[in-house]
Amino acid sequence: MKVLVAVKRVVDFNVKVRVKADNSGVDLANVKMALNPFCEIAVEEAVRLKEQGIATDVVVVTVGSSGAQEQLRTALALGADRAILVESNDELNSLTVAKLLKAVVEKEQPQLVILGKQAIDSDNNQTGQMLGALTGYAQGTFASKVELAGDKVNVTREIDGGLQTVALALPAIVTTDLRLNEPRYASLPNIMKAKKKPLDVVTPDALGVSTASTVKTLKVEAPAARQAGIKVKSVAELVEKLKNEAKVI
Repeated sequence: MKVLVAVKRVVDFNVKVRVKADNSGVDLANVKMALNPFCEIAVEEAVRLKEQGIATDVVVVTVGSSGAQEQLRTALALGADRAILVESNDELNSLTVAKLLKAVVEKEQPQLVILGKQAIDSDNNQTGQMLGALTGYAQGTFASKVELAGDKVNVTREIDGGLQTVALALPAIVTTDLRLNEPRYASLPNIMKAKKKPLDVVTPDALGVSTASTVKTLKVEAPAARQAGIKVKSVAELVEKLKNEAKVI
C-alpha cells in the first residue's frame, strides 16, 4: 500500500508572530520555520502503518517555496521514504493547494492520503475536505484512531457528541486530530539518512494547475492587546460590574 502524506511549512509554534509594518502580511524574516504540528501527526501515522507492514511506500508532499525542502527532509528523517516539492512562491489559498495535491494524487495513485486537519498559520481546516471533493475519494476528518481492515479503513472521528467511527472504502483521505498519536523525535542517524533519500521538485505548470488566486489579502493586523484584569471584593460587586461595565448579564 502506498500512503501519501501532505505537509505544510509554518512558523514554529514557539515563535511570537509579528505583523509587517505595512500590514501586508506576517513578517517571516529570520523567523524559525517548522513542520506543521498536525502534519507531524499525519507523518507519524503513515510511518506507523509502514512499521506494521501495512504501508510499503510513504511519500510526503508539500506546496511552497524551495525553503520547504527543510520540512520535507524532517519528514524523511521521521521515516518517510521519499518526498515531492511542488515549488511555488505564490500566495496560495486552500483550493489551489487542493488542486495541486489532486494532480499529485493522480500521478502517484496512493491508496491512502493523510493530511493534518489544519495548519496553525491559516487555521482554515479545509484543504483535506476540498481534496476529497476534487478526487471523489471517501474522507474521514478529525481522526483520533485509524485502522486498516482489508479494502477499508475505519476512522474514529471526534465530534461534538463524542466519537464516531466510519468505514471508508479505499482509496480514502484522512485528516488527523491531536489525539491520533504522539510524533516521534528524529534521531541523528535518521537525519543523516534523510539527506540521501529522494526529493523530487515539480512546478504547478508541470502538473497542469494554475496558481492564479481569486482571493486577495487586503490587510493583516495583530490582535488587540489584552487589558489587565481586576479583583473584586464581593460577589455583589462582581455582578454589578458584569451587568453595568461588561454588559454580559
